[in-house]
Amino acid sequence: MKNIKAIIFDAYGTLFDVNSAAEKCKDRIGSKWESFSNYWRTTQLEYTWLRSLMKRHKDFWKITEDSLDKSMKVFNINPNMKRELLDLYRILSPYPEVKETLQLLKEKNYKLSILSNGTPALLNELVYSNNLKVFDDIFSVEEVGIFKPDSKVYDIPVRKYKIEKHEVAFLSANTWDVSGGGNYGFNAIWVNRNNIIFDNLDYSPENKINNLKHLLDII
Repeated sequence: MKNIKAIIFDAYGTLFDVNSAAEKCKDRIGSKWESFSNYWRTTQLEYTWLRSLMKRHKDFWKITEDSLDKSMKVFNINPNMKRELLDLYRILSPYPEVKETLQLLKEKNYKLSILSNGTPALLNELVYSNNLKVFDDIFSVEEVGIFKPDSKVYDIPVRKYKIEKHEVAFLSANTWDVSGGGNYGFNAIWVNRNNIIFDNLDYSPENKINNLKHLLDII
């Protein structure tokens, strides 16, 4: 991959494990913790897309809470756990290889940034709590008031850095986000952590990796 000037990462599911909040409570949630966590994540994403289509924007933290409310009812989770689950979501754990890989990329003098549905406060807390002090910028969809995969979101770093779309390597573990960035014009790289099937959304990523460490082999 040539002429890359900026490496831009999705946050949730790509850098940070969205299941780690529920996992930390699995002793009390029980064997359904993973199904519950996946349902919470799916509902959260559905709410972002539906609100974008309805033009009824609500920030990601409020959507995270709304989707948790529904998920807890569906899985009959003790409502007294709500605050704890939300607090844990603020400090999701990064995947094991993230910190080392980001540091190695930083030493290569790439611009490194996050482009996420999360609010600025959420993203800054994630980065701070996990001591990931390597990013040049943390971009939030709140700048444009609509969620990924709207092209206005992918415009944000291109405008800031005054670079061409093809000079961006964009990484996400979410197939819809890879398709969104790829159709926009980024060199979109799929981080396929869970060996799943890619969606049929008019984009097929040229580069697929199992974790971020493999990025070092192609960039």
